[in-house]
Amino acid sequence: MRSVTLRTGIRWKITLAIAAVGALIAVALSLVVHSAARVSMLESARDSQLENVKFLSRYAEAGRKLPATAAINDPKVPGPLRRTAESGRLGTYVQDNPKGLPEVWAAVPLGNGQILTLHSKFVENAKVMRDLDRALVVGSLAVIIGGSALGVLIGGQISRRLRKAAAAAQRVAHGDPDVRVRDAVGGVVRDETDDLARAVDAMADALQQRLEAERRVTADIAHELRTPVTGLLTAAELLPPGRPTELVRDRAQAMRALVEDVLEVARLDSASERAELQEVALGEFVTRRVSALMPEATVRVVADEIVSTDPRRLERILGNLLANAARYGRAPVQVDIEGRVVRVRDHGPGFPEALLREGPSRFRTGSTDRAGVGHGLGLTIAEGQARVLGARLTFRNVAAPGGRESQGQAAGAVAVLWLPEHAPTATGSFPVIKLPG
Repeated sequence: MRSVTLRTGIRWKITLAIAAVGALIAVALSLVVHSAARVSMLESARDSQLENVKFLSRYAEAGRKLPATAAINDPKVPGPLRRTAESGRLGTYVQDNPKGLPEVWAAVPLGNGQILTLHSKFVENAKVMRDLDRALVVGSLAVIIGGSALGVLIGGQISRRLRKAAAAAQRVAHGDPDVRVRDAVGGVVRDETDDLARAVDAMADALQQRLEAERRVTADIAHELRTPVTGLLTAAELLPPGRPTELVRDRAQAMRALVEDVLEVARLDSASERAELQEVALGEFVTRRVSALMPEATVRVVADEIVSTDPRRLERILGNLLANAARYGRAPVQVDIEGRVVRVRDHGPGFPEALLREGPSRFRTGSTDRAGVGHGLGLTIAEGQARVLGARLTFRNVAAPGGRESQGQAAGAVAVLWLPEHAPTATGSFPVIKLPG
């Protein structure tokens, strides 16, 4: 069976808990107060009836007329009370009425062997109990509502701090090294949220240091390999012509390209790259570059626009996207330019699910149906160059007719480059790219 998970905010959980506890306390106190008040009133009614029947017994012995509520040898007198009077003792008895009004009986034995009884319906006491119950209900509702309001207030404060912490942690996860979760949480009162923020900040700092160390090691290794690989390529040029020489040259060229890519990734990761901006007509620029890089690709300019960007980096992004489409996709490859948006589509099996979910990752080539060779650096470099331009690079699959891309039934992959309306500043700060929807 498939389990269903319900997601609720901590504010409403705290509110529900406080309201439930308040309701239990209010109900318990109401029952105790109701029971104590009823017992007290009935005891008072018993004492009052007993005093009244004593007084009426002197009337009966003197032969005076009795009130309607009093009678001698009343056949309706309850059995327990009759037996008490027959034994020569005074007694009272509470009899429940179907209408909810208790009847209080009192009996006293007379000197001639007869029994004088007095019974009354205590209507006023019943009204007092109803008023008391109504007040208890109103008080209980007030306690529940007040507790709920307090829960919303307390839970809202905690929830707000946790949301701030989560938003700051998301920014850290997206690569912003200057964000500190504890500063984002803020507040005068210190609680467990600050402990969580400190732990996240410490983890982010440790992770940043580790990534920086790995970046330096990668850059150093690539830089050290650059000289011997260049020497190897030069030596390969001196070999006599033949098939073995071609293989050596091809492998040396591939190794050199890999070293250059690793160095480029290291530079992009260091966030030290700055764009050299020029005004270019995007449609004309992309058309010329695509014609040179992949003549068989189809270019369609829906709307041209003048953009301020770095032509060298933009060409690098286009080249990597076209190379990815040629290597892992299938023809035809189509490039669309619409304002500041450039789309590159192929008709292959689509991007792997991991890439769509997490974005490009170095040294991960994806599934075998789309990437069986390579080092996964092409799209990583394209995404890094897009960041330098202040742009966004997104990836999606086109669903096959009658199929679902999530099941691997894709009719192609689409990479979309969203160029910013305003170019990056000289300090390297980037505008926020707002995607449709």
